[in-house]
Amino acid sequence: MAESIGTERVSDWVEVTQAMIDQFAEATGDHQFIHVNPEMAAQTPFGGTIAHGFLSLSLMPMLAAKTDTPKVEGVKMGVNYGGNKVRFLTPVRSGKRVRGRFKLLKFTERKPGVWEQVQQYTLEIEGEEKPALIAEWIALIYV
Repeated sequence: MAESIGTERVSDWVEVTQAMIDQFAEATGDHQFIHVNPEMAAQTPFGGTIAHGFLSLSLMPMLAAKTDTPKVEGVKMGVNYGGNKVRFLTPVRSGKRVRGRFKLLKFTERKPGVWEQVQQYTLEIEGEEKPALIAEWIALIYV
């Protein structure tokens, strides 16, 4: 995997639907009108409902699985360790398609059988110049 440092992988496009946004609101209890009320959200500068920033961030594992990233041999599990940096740059409007761009920044052995993987995650919005978010994310890989 270390030989892949600096390599970028891009996922397939995925539509962010109002149903996804509503399900995320139910799961998190965040029912702010800009996410779940199309009529009220239409009156805002967004012009309609937008995905929660944390929904956009949480798409990372699903989008990563839609890339051709080589698998680490003998993985027992991987866990999120946290982020060094997360910036929400552009809202994702309901009905827009997004894709993940992943760049491997670091892959080092922390101790025998535990590897630290640091990736830059950029969530691109189809037809938009600026991405929805940029994050530097850390995962621990157990082999």
